Amino acid sequence: MSAILAKAPAPTPAEPTEPPALRIVPARRAGQWTAAGAVLVLAALGIHSVATNRAFQWDVVGDYFTSGAVLRGLGLTLWLTAVVMVLGFALGTLLAVLRLSANPVLRAVSRTYVWFFRSTPILVQLLFWFNIGALYPVVLGVRTVDLLGPVSVAVIGLTLHEAAYAAEVVRGGILSVDRGQIEAAQSLGLGRLRRLTRIVLPQAMRSIVPPAGNMLIGTLKGTSIVSVIAVQDLLYSVQLVYHRTYQVVPLLLVATVWYVLVTSVLSVGQHYVERHYARGTTGAGTR
Repeated sequence: MSAILAKAPAPTPAEPTEPPALRIVPARRAGQWTAAGAVLVLAALGIHSVATNRAFQWDVVGDYFTSGAVLRGLGLTLWLTAVVMVLGFALGTLLAVLRLSANPVLRAVSRTYVWFFRSTPILVQLLFWFNIGALYPVVLGVRTVDLLGPVSVAVIGLTLHEAAYAAEVVRGGILSVDRGQIEAAQSLGLGRLRRLTRIVLPQAMRSIVPPAGNMLIGTLKGTSIVSVIAVQDLLYSVQLVYHRTYQVVPLLLVATVWYVLVTSVLSVGQHYVERHYARGTTGAGTR
């Protein structure tokens, strides 16, 4: 009798075993944490020193912080900043367009203006305009002294100075626009002015807004220089007080805190304006 041998089943291959999951251990940065701790300790010591040092006279700061003279000076500072920025960028935009013009005379005029006003200190410009009566005592039948008061001199001097820098900011923004956009607008038959206002400037704003925001903050602080020609801005207002009370440090702190507060508000506004004009660009959502 023949034996029927059953075929043994073929051995199944062993299931591949997954390697154990690697444990991710964050790198130890002892040096960074030590430095951060040292910075925090120094910051805490500085804050404690400023808060507890009686020489700062924080009670006097509180008394004058919202006084009428200080608030009037703050209002003039804000008004002067707004007027100078609007007029400066209006003139600067015109200068930028002239600089990009095909006419060599207009380019030369714009280049010379920017060169001159960027080369002259703003204090010298203000003092020159303040003493313009020595060169032109009478203009259009009116005495220059009556025509140009300290506030008018401040507006003129700061605007002319601001326009030189605004012209370069706007010119850089215009040059950042892709040439193909302008050629497409030309192919649609748009005139030069409409191309500038409808196509070029809206796209150039992405490059214009950041430096323009910095210029705004710089102009706010730079208006303090008009105190040399007796314009009663924020700094001059506190100077009038401490010349009477001899409380120099607390009154300077009043001006400092106001400048910090206004600058902080402007910085927040700049952030949101930049984010608005950065819509559609790479990484805009992470701003």
